[in-house]
Order: sequence, then structure tokens, then C-alpha cells
Amino acid sequence: MPQSHRTVMAFDFGLSQIGVATGNSLLGTTQALPILKARDGVPEWRLLEGLVAEWRPDLLVVGDPLNMDGSDSKLSGLAAKFARRLHGRLGLQVEMVDERLSSFAAKHESRERGHRGDYKRRPIDSLAAELILRTWFAEHGRRSSS
Repeated sequence: MPQSHRTVMAFDFGLSQIGVATGNSLLGTTQALPILKARDGVPEWRLLEGLVAEWRPDLLVVGDPLNMDGSDSKLSGLAAKFARRLHGRLGLQVEMVDERLSSFAAKHESRERGHRGDYKRRPIDSLAAELILRTWFAEHGRRSSS
């Protein structure tokens, strides 16, 4: 069966930093990339554009930080604005993905890897982006493995 997307890049939106991950939808593999610093949710676009130029994704995915009841959170509107800016600046298709519990799951996975809760020294934002990407793969019938 032909796949329409081969390389997907995911973002875990935040006000001070944005996690980034990339993956291959055919293989279901994911990889965390360097965290992008942000000021009030605005990244240094030159660095973000450099990552996109390097990895050449076919699709961008942004985590939608919904509340547990499915309603929009305070950050949902800002994440959607970030997604619109990505599309406008890069001309790539952007999809939003429910990211409820991705940070919690990223902290859990980080602890399982032997990191002991020093999230300032070892931020989990790109691991959260990787989990967002795995969610997208799962929702679109792709297996995922890291």
C-alpha cells in the first residue's frame, strides 16, 4: 500500500521551549531532536527552519494540549496559532494531535531510561514530541518503535 507521508516532524509546543522529533511513517521509527528555545511560544525561526531543511518532512504535527475532559486548555489556542505559523512560513501541511498526558508519559519514560527527575538539566520536551509523533502514527495505522 503506498504511503502519502514518509517523514513526519512533531512539535511539543511550550512557551519557553519547544520539543521536536522526527519519524518515518513507513518504518514507524521516531527520534527526538534538539529542543528549540522560545520566547512566549515564538521559536527562533531560523533554527526551526534549519531543522526542517535538514530533515525535509512531508508533514508537521503539533501537539494539542487539551484538558483531560477534551476541552481546550489555556495553551491550546497558542499551540494552534503556532501550527498556523508553521504552515504559513514553511508551506507544509500541519496537523494537530491530542497530546493529553504526553508530558507525564515522557517523564515516566525518562525515569525508565535511568534519568532521575532533573528535568531542567535533561528536559523532556523532545521526548514528549516523540510521544506525540507515536500517537500520530498509531492514529494513522503505523506501528511505532524508537
